[in-house]
Amino acid sequence: MDSIRHMEQPQVEHSVTDGVATVVISNPAKRNAMTAGMWRALPELLASLAADRGVRALVLTGAGSSFCAGADISALREPGDEQQSLAVEAEEALARFPKPTLAAVRGHCVGGGSQLAAACDLRFAEEGALFGITPAKLGIVYPSSSTRRLVSLVGPSAAKYLLFSGELIDTDRALRTGLVDEVLPAGGLDKRVAEFTRVLVTRSALTQAAAKEFAAGRTDRDAYWAEQARGSGEREEGVAAFLERRAPRFTYEV
Repeated sequence: MDSIRHMEQPQVEHSVTDGVATVVISNPAKRNAMTAGMWRALPELLASLAADRGVRALVLTGAGSSFCAGADISALREPGDEQQSLAVEAEEALARFPKPTLAAVRGHCVGGGSQLAAACDLRFAEEGALFGITPAKLGIVYPSSSTRRLVSLVGPSAAKYLLFSGELIDTDRALRTGLVDEVLPAGGLDKRVAEFTRVLVTRSALTQAAAKEFAAGRTDRDAYWAEQARGSGEREEGVAAFLERRAPRFTYEV
């Protein structure tokens, strides 16, 4: 019984297999809602995984049948903006993660859950998942950084629809607006995520890291990445592998 209670405690869990780190939001009693302690734990965990040379990609998901139902609403009764500040810190830590990140979404992805999913590079969702950004239902001002990230992802009109209404949208609409990149049939999400991350870890980490920074607007980094490319041997290996009709063996580490 004690072990069962321990497993049900709100926490952020992780594992690393074959170069892929899987981070699991786990608060099963509340559809994986994020407590203050969970928000605090996430940036430290991400920093540790970013420093691990054995990690080539990261998957963020939720325990059981939901991704994340947002912030634990009971904590919002406390005065002050600590919960929102912690959420922004976690979101920014995820957005800064130097390797490819993918949110694997099933069930509810609402509020802070959508905030975290939007901070990932890619989002794959299972049919039946629901997305929503709900501060308008609570009288909360959504952070400017989170709003800008949402706008860059889905465009101004779709962002306003989500933020003004707080309505939940299904996977079909999420796919049309660009909030998700792929929708998988029930039971197919884990297999597709595993297949795709296996592809990611075979590709050039140099290419991925540079592309991630450029996509985020880091136009001041051209010279840095050109220098990295010159000394990496990545292009030579990629061209040789292509000509020899074999899989490339890239060695650059981020």
